[in-house]
Amino acid sequence: MTQLQWDQTGERLYETGVDHGVLYVNEDGEYQDGVSWNGLTAVTESPSGAEATPLYADNIKYLNLVSLEEFGGTIEAYTYPDEFGVCDGSIAPTVGVKIGQQGRKSFGLSYRTRVGNDTDSDYGYKLHLVYGATAAPSEKAYATINDTPEAITFSWEFSTVPASVTDNKPTALITIDSALVDADALSDLEDILYGTGGTDPRLPLPDEVIDLFEGTTTEAIATNPTFVAATGVITIPTITGIQYRRGDTNAVVTGTVTIATPGDTLAITANATPGYVLSDTSDDDWSFTRTP
Repeated sequence: MTQLQWDQTGERLYETGVDHGVLYVNEDGEYQDGVSWNGLTAVTESPSGAEATPLYADNIKYLNLVSLEEFGGTIEAYTYPDEFGVCDGSIAPTVGVKIGQQGRKSFGLSYRTRVGNDTDSDYGYKLHLVYGATAAPSEKAYATINDTPEAITFSWEFSTVPASVTDNKPTALITIDSALVDADALSDLEDILYGTGGTDPRLPLPDEVIDLFEGTTTEAIATNPTFVAATGVITIPTITGIQYRRGDTNAVVTGTVTIATPGDTLAITANATPGYVLSDTSDDDWSFTRTP
């Protein structure tokens, strides 16, 4: 085993931005006919609940009862699709005329956030899928145009009713990390979410999303690098689905790596590449010291 290290090259991950917003109005339990949400500026995810209620007995704290967790949030945008009107309490009895204070339909939402690190600002992205959302009434502030004009930002708070998930608790949120999942399965999901030349965009229910990725990862076994202590030469094996990195810089290494100074030590780590998972029987780090 190697000693823990922090903030290694390539491991300083961060998440930023929001784009590729799509609205799916709920029609009889299905999220069909997705439409692009242009002008999306922010989606704030706000889980709540999961609060502990302590119980006491025998003069001690006996246990904690934890309440159910709920999911809600806030959507902010410069504009919104016409189709969102029925989710915001308005309908159009005739073209160009809308009336408010009507019933509100629930909806689904998908959006994407970017993932970067210290070496690549476009390292990957995460897809967020929201189910069973209902928008609450929100104020809209219209102000006069002056010498410092600003575009109106619309904002809606929403709550959710989670969708069922086989063998798990219901959920209102699924997150898919492009850096970890199988690329072909991710492409298939995006074809469903965004539509193709022959199919309309829709939001698949959680079980369908899970089935898309089920079994798409392959177990890979990392082989130990070989090492000649006298010369300091580490030979890196070539294994499909496994990537080896230096412990000091986190740089990917292939072929051979040489410890130049006698007495110095270098750690090598193994990681699974997207679409693969490291076998539980595999070692994933090694430490090599050149003979003084």
